[in-house]
Amino acid sequence: MNLKNFNKNQIWIATLFLFSLNWFSYAQLTNESLTFDGENRSYLFYQPNNYDGNSQLPLVLNFHGGSDTHNEQLALSDMRGLADNEQFFIAYPQALPDPSDGNSANWIHKGNTGVDDVYFIEALINDLSANYNIDTSRIYACGYSLGGEFCYELACRLSNKITAIGVVSRTMSTGSLQQCNPSHPTALISILGTNDYTAPYEGITWNGVAYYLSAEDSHNYWINYNNIDTSATIASLPNVNTQDGSTVESYLWESNDGCIAVKHLKVIGGDHDWPGVTGNMDINTDSELWSFMSQFNSNGAISCQTANIGELNHLSLNVYPNPFDNELFFESDESKNIKIYNAHGQILLKHDNYNSRKLKLPLLSEGIYFLSINGKIKRIIKN
Repeated sequence: MNLKNFNKNQIWIATLFLFSLNWFSYAQLTNESLTFDGENRSYLFYQPNNYDGNSQLPLVLNFHGGSDTHNEQLALSDMRGLADNEQFFIAYPQALPDPSDGNSANWIHKGNTGVDDVYFIEALINDLSANYNIDTSRIYACGYSLGGEFCYELACRLSNKITAIGVVSRTMSTGSLQQCNPSHPTALISILGTNDYTAPYEGITWNGVAYYLSAEDSHNYWINYNNIDTSATIASLPNVNTQDGSTVESYLWESNDGCIAVKHLKVIGGDHDWPGVTGNMDINTDSELWSFMSQFNSNGAISCQTANIGELNHLSLNVYPNPFDNELFFESDESKNIKIYNAHGQILLKHDNYNSRKLKLPLLSEGIYFLSINGKIKRIIKN
């Protein structure tokens, strides 16, 4: 759906500013096109700085809202700096005008126009994979509003290509639900405001016909499909900005082995926004999406496939609390060799001969990590 008018003005100003200020520093951003089904389809493509072309990198597909453009989505969700730091490709595709909706650029056309963009995205992925060194086991889709709804559609109907999805300001449509047939466990992160009047938190039912599921029912579908524990880990996130009129609660559902998950950031008092840019300022949507989705490949959590991490989870290691905020405590103060790994098996922190019973970790972002103590591994969660 459309952004509010004041948000559109902000986004257009941001678009002009970004293109003028960052032209040289983001020279890897190109305007590309692909001929598909007789149409010249455009998209923005970004290669991260310092990419040598030899390493396989993940791909993030970032979808604009209804009646918007890929340039507006770039201004709303500029992931280029994040891509430089984390090393991944980004594509911002452009939807076609929908003649059944006043020629609005819609991913899912309102009438029978013959356009099915699932096939376009499949062709785009194939074309990009043929021309760039893309890790096809790590292709993520995220989007705003109608673009978020389209991500549900991709997860349901293009599961062989899409690893995980991030949906902002949208719930799952009954149309997507009716033809949903994923081929692998699919991780999902959603961000939705309780006061979103465009994409209501409780879904949309009109004259007895359900058009959109509630947030709860949307999550429950993926929780059940992924065979995840229905009990969520719930945390209230810091109210960093007390002037934005909203707060955020985090809900995390995981499988017993921790290899697949569904996460929801409930923006209490939030509207039809992209938090961190519009509306709530307690979280950064781009960072939240990448931090969650990047933990997974098409086989589930990468940590579950990492030697010496996924195979070792010694419950006998007594550390607490878990999940934790900024500090972990140990049962004893004897000398310990400590390492902390991220979900990809990379060492983030190392202490030799550590004698304290307390470990401070304020700089770790929210997510799943692995703590090694004298060679024994335990999975830990940072709130």
